Amino acid sequence: AVIAIREPTALFITWVVLELVICLSRLAVLVVAHRAAREQRPTPTDLHLVLAVAWSASVGFGILISLASGDWVVALLASLSAAAMVGGICFRNFSAPRLAGTMILLSLGPIVPGAALAGEPLLLIVVMQVPLYLTAMTVAAFRLNKMLIATMRAERENGHLAHHDTLTGLRNRAGFVAALNAKLAASRGNGGPFALLFFDLDNFKPVNDTYGHAAGDQVLMLAAERLRRALPETAVIARLGGDEFVVLANGVTAEQALAVGHRIFQAVTMPYRLADGIFAKVGVSVGVAMSPEHGTEAEELLAVADAALYEAKSEGKAQCRMASVATNLAALRRLTKKDPTPALDRGAA
Repeated sequence: AVIAIREPTALFITWVVLELVICLSRLAVLVVAHRAAREQRPTPTDLHLVLAVAWSASVGFGILISLASGDWVVALLASLSAAAMVGGICFRNFSAPRLAGTMILLSLGPIVPGAALAGEPLLLIVVMQVPLYLTAMTVAAFRLNKMLIATMRAERENGHLAHHDTLTGLRNRAGFVAALNAKLAASRGNGGPFALLFFDLDNFKPVNDTYGHAAGDQVLMLAAERLRRALPETAVIARLGGDEFVVLANGVTAEQALAVGHRIFQAVTMPYRLADGIFAKVGVSVGVAMSPEHGTEAEELLAVADAALYEAKSEGKAQCRMASVATNLAALRRLTKKDPTPALDRGAA
């Protein structure tokens, strides 16, 4: 607008009108996009990109006519403003580096033909300088994009490692508790019942002692793979540590939960073929807690399922035991006392 006041010609007035139309359109699209994002509806991203490119072309058009005008105050103001905008384009849009490169080229590139049209031989040095500057800023946008992607991948990998067991690929305790808390929060609304099945591998310690920890690790990995195949995709499976596992079975009754426990038993107790043709066999004891019958908090449900597992093991192992009133009371006493010792004394389990 300032330049148009100084040079009130048709070209500069056209430039001002073009800038106003594009900028107001971008503002309107931005408002609509924010509103759509809050309402989880599709946003007009393509239109936003088109307007961004159009704005850059408008800036470039202004530089071209400013240099061609012969008014060096106008040319200097337009060129400096465009050069400043290039930095903002690079650092604001590096998440889409090709878009950033296109906008940089359109906004500052017209300086080259503008310098040629100005009729000043000294300005021809710009013909060499500007392409180098445009290349440097575009390369910077691509490098920033590469750094952003590397950072996002590292964060995603770290997040995965924080919630998953590195040996089996199953969720770890933190990952399972997060999934359980999310399920409990959903269940307080319209969510249905679900079961928690806590189990460990009977006679796993002798496998470790006899064949070594590598063999024990192989058994754990094979057991995890069998669980993935045997249980539905909606089930959340986790290894809490050692040979302890837990499964969250969605939308099941008590009878169906016991059937899931039987399926776990069948999958895990089949012999495991290890290195050198060695076969190892382990058993399974399962404790089952139902929500909301046996608890509505993660810590409470885990304690009840753990206590049910203790009862299953005390009855001779290879059992699937549903939590009872006595189990609940024992678990609640342990939670009230905040007993730091494990609920299960598994010995050679």
